[in-house]
Formats: sequence, C-alpha cells, structure tokens
Amino acid sequence: MYPGLCRGLSPDWSPREGRQPSWRLRLGQGLLRWPEQVGSEGVLDAATAVGDVVLRRAYGFVAYHLATAVDELTLGISSVLRGSDLWHSSAPQVAVIDGLGSHPPPDYWHVPLWRQDGGQRLAKREGSEGLEALRDKGLDAAAVIGHLAASLQLVPAGSRLSAQELQQQFSGDELRQTLRARALAVTASAGNS
Repeated sequence: MYPGLCRGLSPDWSPREGRQPSWRLRLGQGLLRWPEQVGSEGVLDAATAVGDVVLRRAYGFVAYHLATAVDELTLGISSVLRGSDLWHSSAPQVAVIDGLGSHPPPDYWHVPLWRQDGGQRLAKREGSEGLEALRDKGLDAAAVIGHLAASLQLVPAGSRLSAQELQQQFSGDELRQTLRARALAVTASAGNS
C-alpha cells in the first residue's frame, strides 16, 4: 500500500529525478463497497486496506484500475466475472468509478480459480499446463470441461460434458450459491494454513 510519501508535494507534473511522478487518486477515510455475487462481502477500508490508487504509472502508462473502470463505464458493463485472486482489486476500481461520476459499479463475481491436478492455480505466469498439454494427455473438449469443472467440485472427477451441459446443471442462483460456497471454503482453508 502506498505510504503517501509524495502526497504533500506541490502538484508538479514535470520530471523529478529523471522520471515523471505517478498520478494517484487520493482516497479519504471510509469504506469502499461493491456488489459481490460470489466472493466475500464486497467491502474494504479505503485508508487501511486500499490507499491512494495509481491512475498513471511513472513510466507514462495508464494504470490497470483506471483503464478497467473506464472500460466498464464506457461499455456499460453491468457484471464482471473474474478470478477470486482479483477480489481486492475491486475496491480501487470502485473508488475510480465513483471519482468519475455518479455511476453504480457493476456486480462482481469473484469465482474460485481453476486448479491443476496438484491443486495449484491454472495460470500462465505459474507455468501451468495449457490446453495443448491436456490434449497431449488424450483429453478431448468434453473431458477438459469436465476436468476443469471437477477442479471446482462442480461435477464428479472424470465427468465428460460440454459447456452447455455444465451450464444446464445450474440455474443462475444455484451456480452463484455453489461458487460462493466453494469460494468461501477456499478462503477458509487458506486462512487455516
């Protein structure tokens, strides 16, 4: 979290020590809230859990939170589905959305992450196996969907089904409740380790 080292400096946009300063949205005291559909309750303290939000990085690029908030507002996005590892990112985005005007934030669905056989999250940056590796193991599309759904305990291990068949097994509320229970179980087990 940003400790506020440059907060008291005069607003000078010229280079300092050979680089431009980052631009930040100064957050006041209070809670940042968002409508969370799956993960833990959507609330974080602005001052102690979020801090001032970077809008433009020192090297000149627009930061993630500003770009995402502008995209969501411009495109009229009403629901955001993403991994539970990005739950914390919702608070700065909600702060930026609020700073841009009187627009309600979208509903957020922070779902449990797909897992590899050993339980590690399925992610490129973790060097996870992709679809090619699963195909090399002899899994076709129905087996891959079953494998990934089983990693979230949505279906029994070894299931074979299409995305449409998986979707048909759950109504919207059932899927939300199942994912919420799974997300909270993962959060609880992470807190116990």
